Amino acid sequence: MNSEAVTIIDEDLFYITEADLPWRELEGKTILVSGANGMLPAYMVETILYLNNTIFKEKTTILALVRDLEKAQGRFSRYKNNNHLKFIVQDVCNKIVIDGKVDYIIHAASQASPKFYRRDPVGTILPNVLGTYNLLELAREKSIKGFLYFSAGAVYGKRINDDKLITENDFGSLNPSTVEACYPESKRLGETMCMAWFSQYNVPIKIIRPFHTYGPGVALDDGRVFADFVRNIINNDNLVINSDGSARRPFCYLSDAVIGFFTVLLKGNIGEAYNIAGKKEIGILELANMLVDLFPEKNLKIVFKENIDKDYVQTAVSQYSPDVSKITSLGWDDKISLEDGFKKMVNYYKLIV
Repeated sequence: MNSEAVTIIDEDLFYITEADLPWRELEGKTILVSGANGMLPAYMVETILYLNNTIFKEKTTILALVRDLEKAQGRFSRYKNNNHLKFIVQDVCNKIVIDGKVDYIIHAASQASPKFYRRDPVGTILPNVLGTYNLLELAREKSIKGFLYFSAGAVYGKRINDDKLITENDFGSLNPSTVEACYPESKRLGETMCMAWFSQYNVPIKIIRPFHTYGPGVALDDGRVFADFVRNIINNDNLVINSDGSARRPFCYLSDAVIGFFTVLLKGNIGEAYNIAGKKEIGILELANMLVDLFPEKNLKIVFKENIDKDYVQTAVSQYSPDVSKITSLGWDDKISLEDGFKKMVNYYKLIV
């Protein structure tokens, strides 16, 4: 990886590890991370490795469960000689056998891009259901200290009053008879399974519901609007909006979100779920205008165009307004502005694309 791109990531890792959290609870432990290649869990993996190099005397081992070893080795190329990062190459939907101890499990294996929901609904469902089953059973076998399940803001569905802040107990409708429900319904079932294993087997589960997290590590052909906009900027193309641009989203920069994930893992209540999102919402058109102004040297314009990708599932929810007071009560806050976050993300991709 380009050394300047590494510097951007290291700045984020320093920022994350400066958070006032009981990091030493993870010292010397073994942590299994499923879907470790993904944008969100990869930063958690790197955070632990960074702590190994800074404050941990007894090193923590990461077991990174991935399906594609070559991709994983590329994502973590600067750690190729690190003895504390070990890859487990398999599908999370298959039985997981680990020799030795496992202290924590972070289950983040999932297809999160909307472009997969019609193209591969079965592959979207299975990690959230079979994968969750396999990891909960492993957690039960190993008597682990903590289990963090990556759910999603999509579990709230379509609510009658979209203007009201969404607390962790506010749920709307989902139509299970549509293929588009494969992601939110399977995430919901994954949450229910976590609660069942907690209730029946005392597995110490905690659930996070991230909303719209952006930053380094996402594939620029991912299909989500923030990735599309960054790709447009990198390629000196006009910013394309496939809607009227009125939808509003609570974007949160990756390093702030990762602090939120660790906050729940280390300080959250067992058996509970937490929203993690930016406190300030922005409309898609408003975001596009902000990005045009942020990079004036590009002379970009905004273009409205219908999305012709038949596989892409556009959300029916025009506005997500999550209530994040539950996690802020644990000391978390999102501090990185949209302007600074998108500058970091664009500068990162300028260096690696």
